Amino acid sequence: MVRSLRSELVRLRRRGMLIGWFGLMALFAVMANTIMFSVVGDGVELPPGAPGVAFPTAAELASADGLMAGMPAASTMFGIVTLSFWAIAVATDYSTGLIRLLVAAMPTRWPLLVGKVVALALLTAVATTVAAIVTVGIAPAGAQSAGIDTSAWAGSAASTILSTWASTYLALLVWGVIGLAIAYLTRSSAIAISVGAGYVLVVESMISRLFDTTPDWLLSGTLTAVAQGGSATVSQGTALAWAGMYVALGLGAAATVLLRRDVTD
Repeated sequence: MVRSLRSELVRLRRRGMLIGWFGLMALFAVMANTIMFSVVGDGVELPPGAPGVAFPTAAELASADGLMAGMPAASTMFGIVTLSFWAIAVATDYSTGLIRLLVAAMPTRWPLLVGKVVALALLTAVATTVAAIVTVGIAPAGAQSAGIDTSAWAGSAASTILSTWASTYLALLVWGVIGLAIAYLTRSSAIAISVGAGYVLVVESMISRLFDTTPDWLLSGTLTAVAQGGSATVSQGTALAWAGMYVALGLGAAATVLLRRDVTD
């Protein structure tokens, strides 16, 4: 497994992939914080059932958790990015034919999956850190432009940053596992990304319009609750339980396909 992990880390260290991944995380962090403070500061209400959107209120932004509020608000966008790059990491093995060499070198296939998941989880931690750093850097300016009082931020800044980072990271791991599972099933990063983005933008949007809101039992609603550390309607424990189910199903599907599918066709 250690050899598999080292191999994955070497291959994932490609400059283009890391710049793309971390750059998109930073970009969406800037966009989410800018839009969030602008919308909340102007008192504009989002359209009902906006998919993957969970902006706080002005009072919540002024609370101790307001410094990092942009992370949960952007968690679905971060999730799509994470899903995409986990899917790319898997699908590339098939498109280049590398999977055949890996299986030949390591007939026991399960360490290949474990090494890939651990390596991608480590990179996801770095990507989450990038988003957190950008959020900490841009939030004070956004609050000032929106007229939000930030006096409550200083008292618990370190604990707020750490807890929000951890909650967001857990949510992104679920998004990543979903992308990995779809990519193993389809051998295509394009299909995995299309399914992930299409689900949030189309399927969840249609369901949300039926309910005039975004039900918390939907995937993005559950994972947003995880990133928020719980919501008004979904406790953190319930959200984590649903997230654990998604992870178990995703890893189970990925392991079944990797262990049983013929890679020579």
